[in-house]
Amino acid sequence: MLDIKFIRDNLTVVKEGARKKGIKVDLDRLVALDDERRTLTQEVNELRAQQKAESEGIQNADPTQRAQRLEALRALKERLQRSEERLQEVMREWRLLMLQVPNIPDVSVPEGESDADNVEVRQWGEPREFAFQPRSHIELLEMHRSADFERGAKVAGFRGYFLEDAMVRLSVALWQFVWDHFREHHPEYRLMMVPSLVRKEPFFGTGYLPQGEEDLYKTQDDLYLAGTAEVAMMGYFMDEVLDHDALPMKFLAFSPCFRREAGSHGKDTKGLVRVHEFYKLEQVILCEASHETSVRFHEELTANAEELLQALGLPYRVVVNCGGDLGLGQVKKYDIEAWVPSEGRYRETHSSSYFHDFQTRRLNIRYRDADGKMRYAHSLNNTALATPRMLVPLLENYQEADGSIVVPKALQPYMDAEVLRPRSTQKRA
Repeated sequence: MLDIKFIRDNLTVVKEGARKKGIKVDLDRLVALDDERRTLTQEVNELRAQQKAESEGIQNADPTQRAQRLEALRALKERLQRSEERLQEVMREWRLLMLQVPNIPDVSVPEGESDADNVEVRQWGEPREFAFQPRSHIELLEMHRSADFERGAKVAGFRGYFLEDAMVRLSVALWQFVWDHFREHHPEYRLMMVPSLVRKEPFFGTGYLPQGEEDLYKTQDDLYLAGTAEVAMMGYFMDEVLDHDALPMKFLAFSPCFRREAGSHGKDTKGLVRVHEFYKLEQVILCEASHETSVRFHEELTANAEELLQALGLPYRVVVNCGGDLGLGQVKKYDIEAWVPSEGRYRETHSSSYFHDFQTRRLNIRYRDADGKMRYAHSLNNTALATPRMLVPLLENYQEADGSIVVPKALQPYMDAEVLRPRSTQKRA
């Protein structure tokens, strides 16, 4: 959430930011409401003061004047009630509009309407030249009898899946690899296991509500299922004042995740790229309120994810997201995309974002700086690992002509095999 004073003082800049992100919000209406809010707030305060003074005056009033003053007090109460009711109406609309105002994208964010307009920053690794036609991950999973999508749909509905045997072990190996990598190379990141069933307040705070409600699962208890550990991890410090000396605070948060994929009708309807239920390890940072510090940690988070892909030997590229592919609160975002041989293109595996104080202002996460001034912290996050999606580039890049999968050296310490052999000749139970 942007500060209303900042919005009023920089209205043209905020409007331009909304245009660049392709987000429609009536900022002129917001300013008009804010004018009325200010006027009504002053009026209510003055009427309350008058009411208090009038009430005290009646106690000492002459009996001949008491009836007249009681009548004046009733009229004052009626006027105050009307003003308070109007203020409540204005505040409801004002708060709703405030939640819709997007954060301002960084000047380095390119113009564009969708992910098709994202701009490549760099590539790592050379896509493998196959001496055979590479199979898709779905074909490989069928050959290995390691996933069951038909029974997944029967049990869990559209996009449901079961993973079996080798894919379960490979998924757990990926988690363990990431945990160990951070413990060895980035021990300052605290490992957390966080809830995925979360109250609505952290969703509003992180910017997933109200705009993204259609992509969330909601329970009958007014709780939501999170699509990333970022939501719970940011809610962890909601309404708290952090110790300045403890900043930056860095976390590697693990949780099951859920997304309805409401805006993805017809996209990746088969396989493991886009599913309703999955697991993520999310990097989250809270730091001091400095643009330069946020930019530095944004590059750090991105580099951490790149280290993992490099250790796995997976070719990838980094793109900077255009304005139309940014979320409500993001100032800047990188997507990391791994090479998928069967499709002959890169597919997103990681997203790295920073928000300035957009989330922390909503969540009321503050710290007192060296001068004693209370400030809102800055927040950042980036995927470390998402499974089962990561199985897609891993299986396809390490496949052999007979359907075998070579286990990357980084994962071999966690597996009982260096090569996974297909089981397509075996009948499924």
